[in-house]
Amino acid sequence: MAGKFKNCITLCCGKKPSVVEDMTANGNGKPVHIDDAIDGLKKLLSEKDDSQAVAVAAAKIKQLTAELAESDSGEFNPVERIRDGFARFKKEKYETNPTLYGELAKGQSPKFLIFACADSRVCPSHILDFQPGEAFVVRNIANMVPPFDTIKHSGAGAAIEYAVLHLKVENIVVIGHSCCGGIKGLMSIPDDGTTASDFIEQWVKIGLPAKSKVKTDWSDMEHLDLCTKCEKEAVNVSLGNLLTYPFVREAVVNKKLSIKGAHYDFVNGAFDLWNLDFGISSSLL
Repeated sequence: MAGKFKNCITLCCGKKPSVVEDMTANGNGKPVHIDDAIDGLKKLLSEKDDSQAVAVAAAKIKQLTAELAESDSGEFNPVERIRDGFARFKKEKYETNPTLYGELAKGQSPKFLIFACADSRVCPSHILDFQPGEAFVVRNIANMVPPFDTIKHSGAGAAIEYAVLHLKVENIVVIGHSCCGGIKGLMSIPDDGTTASDFIEQWVKIGLPAKSKVKTDWSDMEHLDLCTKCEKEAVNVSLGNLLTYPFVREAVVNKKLSIKGAHYDFVNGAFDLWNLDFGISSSLL
């Protein structure tokens, strides 16, 4: 009995297969389907006295049953993903840190305004381990900061104004990243300025000064290498654009606000940070 129980535990607590090629409990060397293994484990559990092992195995049965039901459907369920994600967050973070979330219920006072790309691979709260309330975040294509314009770029302007004048953030960081599709799009715009999209190319044209600089300074580079150079240079353009906002410029002059550029290389696991004077520091990681 102990041998059978051990074999079932090993099967169910390991990586879930659809078929187990050699299960000792079977005894004949024939493949055993995972459903049969679960049924066998359930039977053994009813005969087992070890309450702790029973509880662990019972939980695994429930998990495997749910996974099998999901895999059988063959379709991604966005509602279930969102529901499960929130359930994990509430159990593992919200309910375990009542002090933090109690303070956040009263208001926010973030130290950072972050401009980051909308790319799904570069969430700033994840890569910089920001906790809720630490950073006011604006994400868009290619992490661009447009110049001051009360009509054309009012969305970005509203975020900057709110962060600087109302939240009193002390730091603005613009974070570029490796393999940026928006920068590749910028570098691919024809010299005559023609566009093939309704919004994307018009938006990334904010970085045209960066494109011109890298093409002039590194004219002999391959296209992909130029894109990498432009990822950082476009951040510098955004830093300059921040100073076109009068309230940003005033806060910087009065030393109430610091502006920095950054670049996250998720291919090599590196993060570079530099000041407004554009002097790139050594990698932080």
